[in-house]
Amino acid sequence: MPAFPAFDYTVLARFLRYVVIDTQSDPESPSTPSTEKQKTLGRLLVSELRDIGLSDADMDDNGYVYATLPANTDKTVPVICFCSHMDTSPDFSGANVKPQIVRNYQGGDIVLPGDNARVIRPADHPALASQIGNDIVTSDGTTLLGADDKAGLAEIVDALRFLAAHPEIKHGTIKVLFTPDEEIGRGVDKADLKRLGADFAYTMDGSTAGTIEDETFSADAATIIITGLAAHPGFAKGRMENAIRIAARIVDALPKDTCTPETTQGRDGFLHPVAVTSQLGEAKLQYIIRDFTEDGLREKAALLESTIKDVMRDFPRSSYTFEVKEQYRNMKVVLDRHPQIVDNAMEAVRRAGLKPEKDSIRGGTDGSRLSFMGLPCPNIFAGGHGFHSPLEWVSVQDMQAAVRTIVHLAAIWEERA
Repeated sequence: MPAFPAFDYTVLARFLRYVVIDTQSDPESPSTPSTEKQKTLGRLLVSELRDIGLSDADMDDNGYVYATLPANTDKTVPVICFCSHMDTSPDFSGANVKPQIVRNYQGGDIVLPGDNARVIRPADHPALASQIGNDIVTSDGTTLLGADDKAGLAEIVDALRFLAAHPEIKHGTIKVLFTPDEEIGRGVDKADLKRLGADFAYTMDGSTAGTIEDETFSADAATIIITGLAAHPGFAKGRMENAIRIAARIVDALPKDTCTPETTQGRDGFLHPVAVTSQLGEAKLQYIIRDFTEDGLREKAALLESTIKDVMRDFPRSSYTFEVKEQYRNMKVVLDRHPQIVDNAMEAVRRAGLKPEKDSIRGGTDGSRLSFMGLPCPNIFAGGHGFHSPLEWVSVQDMQAAVRTIVHLAAIWEERA
């Protein structure tokens, strides 16, 4: 392992700059990006990338940020890309974020100062047990923090700053892709992979330090539209078939103790209702279907439709439509064809001073889609926990470890070329 200069970090300062910019995405918006405010962060990132020497840094009209750190070696090295997303989840407010730093955490509950009823408890966040002596960043409890995925953004920019400042660390061409709208499933819809020009990529969007994720859920979305029979409620006996009640019956008839997000973990998939809109005559149910295998997806879709059919037998004058659309697929199918991508990441984690762990994501990342678009892309830890909630937190030392991992990973690709 080559000797590296001592790491100096700017990751915390960058992270604190990024989280105070509201970049919440909007699933109801048809535009790209779904919210114009995401471009505010995009412009700042372009400026910072140019400041550290990536002179081609640019943001396109759709809010995607591209940049290149040129190779400094005579070897032919695969072009690798580091990716993170700029938006935060619609699940909780990302406006007026007030980051707090708990220095030298010594265990116990972290009471959030903006809302004392919100407490980050070790019982609910077991990862805190490994953070004794570290510095923990939280929000004040009135908003989410935005570590998902502004931690990844800050880590990538800081790592590239370090590489640019230390040309003695040899590396191939490194690309940057920062995306909008990942949280609403559109993160790479308009990514220009030809412009990007990468062979392999890594999303910095994981959680626990040391973790590399090479597998995601496969995902489908199901839409059920129930057409009932409306009638005046004063004269409805024997005539009305209320679409609202039909929709409620369908939800209630599905498994409750299994096959739900609340009752599954590990490699178990689920059916999950995410939206219901209804009037007397028509109801619309939206479900997401998740499993690690294609067979599992099909079985759950079949269970959903058979449940609908069973309920509809009690409403003979009503009808339904049932549509399933593919969202993303398990990236492991692609990554297993290129084992060096994960092998190099595992070695980078070791060199960063951590024990590498491979894991599966009970969800998806931009990497899922990118892998099937021709850019194989596992996910590396960014250090955040408690995503999409006011109890979100990240360790400064874990962000620093992610910076080291990126730097070592760039060097390993050159070393092994």
